[in-house]
Amino acid sequence: MGSILVIDDEKSMRDFMGIMLEKDGYDATVAETSEEALYMIRNQPFDLVLSDMKMPKFGGMDILNEVKKCSPQTPVILLTAYGSAESAVEAMKKGAYDYITKPFKVDEVKLTIKKALEKKKLTDENITLKGKLRKKYVYSNFIGRSPQMLKVFEMIRRVAASKTSIMVTGESGTGKELVAKAIHYNSMRKNGPFVSISCGAMPETLLESELFGYQKGAFTSADSNKAGLLEVANGGTFLLDEIGEAPMSIQVKLLRVLQEMEFKRVGGTKDIKVDVRIIAVTNRDLKKCVEDGTFREDLYYRLHVILLHLPPLRERKEDIPCLVEHFIKKYSASEGKNVQGITQNTMMALENYGWPGNIRELENVVERMVVLERGTMINEENLPQLFRKGQLFIPAQPDLEMGKVDLEKLLEETERDFLLQALEKANGTIIKAAGLLGLSFRSMRYKLQKYGIQKKEQ
Repeated sequence: MGSILVIDDEKSMRDFMGIMLEKDGYDATVAETSEEALYMIRNQPFDLVLSDMKMPKFGGMDILNEVKKCSPQTPVILLTAYGSAESAVEAMKKGAYDYITKPFKVDEVKLTIKKALEKKKLTDENITLKGKLRKKYVYSNFIGRSPQMLKVFEMIRRVAASKTSIMVTGESGTGKELVAKAIHYNSMRKNGPFVSISCGAMPETLLESELFGYQKGAFTSADSNKAGLLEVANGGTFLLDEIGEAPMSIQVKLLRVLQEMEFKRVGGTKDIKVDVRIIAVTNRDLKKCVEDGTFREDLYYRLHVILLHLPPLRERKEDIPCLVEHFIKKYSASEGKNVQGITQNTMMALENYGWPGNIRELENVVERMVVLERGTMINEENLPQLFRKGQLFIPAQPDLEMGKVDLEKLLEETERDFLLQALEKANGTIIKAAGLLGLSFRSMRYKLQKYGIQKKEQ
């Protein structure tokens, strides 16, 4: 139930506490002198320390200071027969969990011990969880051996330590949010919060109140004050996902956040100061959006201090085998399967595909194949139907030997073909087709309007 060190120069109290704790299931260790206790604290971990306040040579405050130096998460409860308000306040200021005056009620002490150990457990779990998150998102754990991705890893390493805003660009499904988390968990802000919001996933008024919060009475349903996500992210990193979808009115307010690190809540008059690092991600060409008048030029340059671009999977096909291997291990473990690898022909089929949905699409395909595979090697019969029947459109590679290539026209034709194929597969439903291509509904609708394609939205 927990290891507890009891320190008291009074034998009767020391014996009583040791017996009581052992009877309740705790692992109790007793120390007769403060010197003995200090040696134990420096050489042995404890979940809780119970110490008398007045002892020869070193007192309870000395014990408290040593515990906080050696094991800051370990709670300390001080016991004294000479209690005073001043000494209690001093002890609490220096980090004591509680201060109990003798004689005490046994049940109250037991409850205090239980609560202190519960707090210690939660603290330990939080530290472990943060450690796992940092390990998960360290740049060395990103998968890829292509020159493009090696450059991305190096860029993450270089920019993580800076304080400036960063823009991460790339097609949907390339791992932009993972890169943002890797930057956060390798920065000086790693112990602070990582908060994100999708600028294209909610109406303008809701986006504003989520970002900046609101004051009571700001609108009909505002029956209390609410902190915005920017306040929640104070001291950490704030991810603006799909920044290209942000309405112009929101862009103005975000510009002020980047310039002054302050904003007002909806309906509020007081400026709220924050200390956050802004990372913006987008799958759109923001420079073109600036030219089209849908994105503010001043905000673009504020966000564009450091640019980190993620290449699409079709441009780094040498990464596909190691990604496939990773996803096979991941889903073989989670599904309780014994899938060890993939046949050569199946791998070739994956490498020859254009992957419009990038890594997200590849992961979904591998997960499906692992679930369906009955043996130890994934073979062609578990490929999705379109792979096996050759019905997927794979863009032809332009042959520069044949003369000049109109790259912009080729890309537009390729994009339009993918949009049409996705719509056909989704029976004309935009939201389903967007999911197939890894796009937001708003991005999908924008692209359809761009090419004059009219389809139903539900």
